[in-house]
Amino acid sequence: MKPIVQISLDLTSIDEALETAAMALRAGVDWLEAGTPLILAEGLHGVRKLREAFPGIPIVADLKTMDGGYLEAEMMAKAGATHVVVMARAHAETIKCVVKAGMDFGVEVMGDNMICEDMVAGARWLEDLGCDYVIHHIGYDERRGIAAMGQRMPSPMDQLREVVQAVKIPVQAVGGLSLEQAIACPAYGAPLVVLGAPLTIDADAFRTADGNLEASLRLICEKIHAYGDI
Repeated sequence: MKPIVQISLDLTSIDEALETAAMALRAGVDWLEAGTPLILAEGLHGVRKLREAFPGIPIVADLKTMDGGYLEAEMMAKAGATHVVVMARAHAETIKCVVKAGMDFGVEVMGDNMICEDMVAGARWLEDLGCDYVIHHIGYDERRGIAAMGQRMPSPMDQLREVVQAVKIPVQAVGGLSLEQAIACPAYGAPLVVLGAPLTIDADAFRTADGNLEASLRLICEKIHAYGDI
């Protein structure tokens, strides 16, 4: 598949999210993500506003679902999301329910392997349960907590090749990537590239970063799309 660039709208204001989304699409971004902070702040209303403003654009609802899988996926699908996220650490029945809702309502399921004891096995398990994509994810708090102890901050790049080789579905790496690492993801066989905190969003304030973001995003998108089919 051709590389896809997704921007995570990890913001707490729908107005700022809409403005950032419009700018990102002008720059060449392919998918929009209603990040967890935005869903917490705006809920279904935020997803509906994104759908109204950007018809035809894929929208990922980063629910991080742990329970009540069918209902959560159904609600987001009806609000306009095209993709929903369920956690590998959820019960198998929850993942199956999200996958069933995905089939019933025409949304794709992204399974997130964050905090799995074995990240590679977690990715394989998500695929076995019917997820359409794997999100290989090192969490925000985990990264910062380990770094605060003076240890090397873990990165999804550490095991990205292993995860990609373990599954047949597309993989996305998430969690503290530098710009260079994000751009390199397709070279590792991971065609879904997500840009968000801290790449384009202030990771502490959860607002758009300062500077010429649109020009930077355009350059990033051009480099990622240049990989061609993976």
